[in-house]
Order: sequence, then C-alpha cells, then structure tokens
Amino acid sequence: MTDAASAPVKVNPNAPSAETVIDVEHYTDRLFSFSITRPPAFRFRSGEFVMIGLPAAEGQKKPVMRAYSIASPSWDDKLDFFSIKVADGPLTSRLQKIKPGDQVLLGKKSVGTLVLDALTPGKRLYMFSTGTGIAPFASLMRDPETYERYDKVILTHTCRQRAELSYGLRLTESLRDDPLVGEMIGDKLAHITSLTREEYPLKGRITTLIESGRLFEELGVPALDPATDRVMICGSMDMIKDTKALVETFGLVEGSNSNPGDFVVEKSFVG
Repeated sequence: MTDAASAPVKVNPNAPSAETVIDVEHYTDRLFSFSITRPPAFRFRSGEFVMIGLPAAEGQKKPVMRAYSIASPSWDDKLDFFSIKVADGPLTSRLQKIKPGDQVLLGKKSVGTLVLDALTPGKRLYMFSTGTGIAPFASLMRDPETYERYDKVILTHTCRQRAELSYGLRLTESLRDDPLVGEMIGDKLAHITSLTREEYPLKGRITTLIESGRLFEELGVPALDPATDRVMICGSMDMIKDTKALVETFGLVEGSNSNPGDFVVEKSFVG
C-alpha cells in the first residue's frame, strides 16, 4: 500500500505565482501604481496584459483575478502596473491597500492586441489613452523597437483632473534620461495631454480633439491617413468604442495579431 502522506502532490502548471510587492505609489484618491517581482520564466511583449489578483479573502472560494496591462517594458526585471481604486470593487478595494512585502498573484501567460506586431508598417504611431489606459503605452514608450519602427510616436492622455496626468507626465519626462531609449527619442516622441473636468490648455475628449482637428494643429501634422498613420486605443469601454468608430472614418482598418492592420484596440482592458 502507498502511504497517502508520501504520495506526490499534484501541481497545477497554470496556477498563478505569488509575487512580492516592491513599491506602491498613490497619485490621487482614484489612481495608484505598484511594482512586483518578475518570475525568471515570465515572458511578454511590450503592450500586453496579464491576469493579476490577490489570494482569496475570508468567505471567498477562490482568488479574485483581473486583466491588467503591464506598464513596464518587456526587458525590465520587475513588473509595473497602473490601477484605479474602486471602493467596493471585488479586487481594487483590497489591491489599493497593498504595501511593499505583500503578495500579489500573477497569471502565467500574457496576451493582448496593443503590440507592435499587430500593426502594418507606418510613419507615425498614435497611442490614444484615457485614465489608466496609458499603462500599455508606458510599456511601449520604453521599448527601443517602438522608435526603430516609427518616425514619430504620439501619446495622448486624457483625464478628468490635472492630478490624474501625473503618472504619464513623470514617465515621459524620465524617458529623456533612460539609458536604453533616451538617445533614440530625440524629437520622435510627442506627449499631448487634455482634461475634461478642469480648465486646461487643451480641454475635451480625444474624440473631440480629433474631430475638430485641434489635435493635429497641436502636432503640426495632417489628419489621420491610412498611408502613414497607425493607431492604438486604450481606455474605458465607451472611449474605445467611440474612438474606434472615429478612426475608421479616416479609412484605417483594424488589425490583430494574426492579421496586422492600421489600428488596434485593447480587447480586455479593465479600468
């Protein structure tokens, strides 16, 4: 007879790994960022997302997991995330309270459509984002391949209030001194910010700025053209839907990992 105690324990190869929180930063009462350790075997393409979560709380049968875009580039030895805070959210109500040393669960596989390979070659790359939708672009902006592929990289970030722009502004400023992409950027990177709830030099939704032509005036470039421009879109579900429909009126065709095109949208972005 086999002693049950000595029987091999079955390990689920697809089970999330427990990673350690390295640092946490709170920007507003709605937004925070955090970094966790990266398993040596974890691979991803800049712009992809992964499932993260927390161990099951009392009364829960299993961990709560959600899709989060990875905000760090594929070469980084840690994983960065940018998150909203929802007071009664199944995950973020607890996640917003994490501190260095705590454990966060990380899924085994990353996926996503906001990757360079899902786009056909072009001259300018637009990255339209709202709120925490800037996260996958924070990854792509720090990837050398982005600047190798495009003559101009244009990040737009629209938020409700000025304080919510802090994450993106700080990141963009730091890129000039980045040892990997700093020298590549030159005048290639443009960062356009706008607000919807407070007075600001550029006010309005990204769709309004595109429709009015104000965005292109700010940049000093022609309107969207499928011959030269490629677009990535990430934000709330309404923003994605409206911006996608608007981009299509310029003649751009949606792409995917299996069939690259002129623009891509985030399929599973939460927040």
